[in-house]
Amino acid sequence: MCTRREGEADLNEGRDVAVNSFVALGDSFTEGLDDWRADGTPRGWADRVAERLGASRPGFRYANLAVRGKLLDQIVDDQLPVAERLRPDMIAFCAGGNDIIRFTCDTDDLARRFDSALERVTATGAQVLVFTGFDLGRMHPIIRRLRGRVACYNELMRASAERHGSTVVDLWGMAPLADPRTWGRDRLHLTAEGHRRVALRVLETLGEPVVEDWRAPLPAAVPAPWRHRQREDLVWMRDFVMPYVRRRMRGHRTGEGFVPKRPDLLPLDGGGQPAL
Repeated sequence: MCTRREGEADLNEGRDVAVNSFVALGDSFTEGLDDWRADGTPRGWADRVAERLGASRPGFRYANLAVRGKLLDQIVDDQLPVAERLRPDMIAFCAGGNDIIRFTCDTDDLARRFDSALERVTATGAQVLVFTGFDLGRMHPIIRRLRGRVACYNELMRASAERHGSTVVDLWGMAPLADPRTWGRDRLHLTAEGHRRVALRVLETLGEPVVEDWRAPLPAAVPAPWRHRQREDLVWMRDFVMPYVRRRMRGHRTGEGFVPKRPDLLPLDGGGQPAL
């Protein structure tokens, strides 16, 4: 079970913010990869949260400015000015994950830039959500090497959130998401089930009623033969790791060619109480 650290639960106590508009900033995690709709577009935790909030709030509006592959500075340059103009009631600000997975990363410098950006986000007057990174302890050894960076950045983000009165959504403590089965084939993006659990975690953090528990354990896994696991690792290296390395060596600009899926604050389509 995930528990909040002392003081985190009360970061927004007394603000009594009526959330009738929501803007999500970030990268592929917030855009919604790998939680695909039938038409091939990403849904993701932010859409799921917006759908649930909008079901009980007539006139609720939602924008998702997140774009896959974006680094912290790109999110600040491209997305933050839009959020400052839109002035929503609530902003989700999740950034830095793509910086963390680069070949080199100075987490202290990254955290300083995050803190400066968070100051601007909170200056909009919105209720602000920030997100810790995931615990990578059960992932492939190549990914697990990043665990120390993530843990360090998490602590620096927590301190920044406390300084600026933002709410921390603790993803590190979500034990079900430490299970590799909640991650897609590239092992960097959550499956639909992973996004569903994050949405439940966010709604719980906001004090919204939920009937499901993100803590519910996954069904017992059927042990896979050693040869099968080795084959999966080789396919992952061939299809995802090596292409990523080649793109980085060629100086490929992350997120190039992609645009936000919901660039404007607009009402949600449909009605009723959507399933998460």
